Amino acid sequence: MKNLKSFLTVVGLTIALGASAQSQESMRINEYLIINTNDFQDDFGQQSSWFELFNSSYGTVDLSGCFITDDPDNLKKYRIPSGDIATKIKPRQHVLFWADNQPFRGTFHVNFDLENAKEIILLKGDGKTIIDRIPVRHDLPANVSFGRTADGEGSIDGSFKGWDILKSTSPSTNNLLVNKAGKAEAMQEMDPYGWIMAVTSMSVVFLALIILYLIFKNIGKANVKAANKKSSATKASSDSSAGQQCYSEVPAETYAAIATALHLFIEDNEAHDEESDVVTQRHTDRTYSPWSSKIYTLRQTPQVNKRN
Repeated sequence: MKNLKSFLTVVGLTIALGASAQSQESMRINEYLIINTNDFQDDFGQQSSWFELFNSSYGTVDLSGCFITDDPDNLKKYRIPSGDIATKIKPRQHVLFWADNQPFRGTFHVNFDLENAKEIILLKGDGKTIIDRIPVRHDLPANVSFGRTADGEGSIDGSFKGWDILKSTSPSTNNLLVNKAGKAEAMQEMDPYGWIMAVTSMSVVFLALIILYLIFKNIGKANVKAANKKSSATKASSDSSAGQQCYSEVPAETYAAIATALHLFIEDNEAHDEESDVVTQRHTDRTYSPWSSKIYTLRQTPQVNKRN
């Protein structure tokens, strides 16, 4: 059992070391700046030359034990110390080293500077296997960096493939996003005189005005229609109320009298024949004429009774 445990331990360590060594191969020299007069500052407030490494893998890489040098004849010039948790670089992240020739300031301060460097070389912990290398260009102006156009992409043999002078330095930041032309710059290149911007702005304004006009017009029509409908309903309701009020003002005795008169009229018509075009005359013994009728209205002539 002890031999089996020892064997499994050795196998595990071997696999772990192999995986660690393999993951270190995904590290890339990503960018460097030689003359730093008003660029990024270190923890001590000093401006020195610097270079950036990038973890191009999707796993954490431990840089402890790796070597960095500026001289191909001295590959073990600077060994990255062990025991510093900051040497564990997370996936797709950057780490910045200061080439100030002051290694006593910390893990990320190497013992050489880039002003006198021939190239930057990153090696595995064996001090022999080169992971990445890039020659140092000494024709760069102050505060201008040289780096990969896209993080981690390009040559690893010093052929400058995928490398270029960057528009602005991007320590510990994505090179492509920082150095990509902004929207304002792209618009200026596409429309140097501003005609496209002017036409686009005016079109947007007029389109907005047309939309607002149509909206308010339809809202106005809807309000007018609703008001007319409400007015009609109110008028009908008032007419109905007026009719009800008119009927309610007639007393009950009036309806009773009307009903009685209608009843008598109907009964009288049932009792007698209707002779609308026949004149019925009854015979009378008294001679009657319009003239003779006047005698009944005139005074009689007084008569004198003579005594005998």
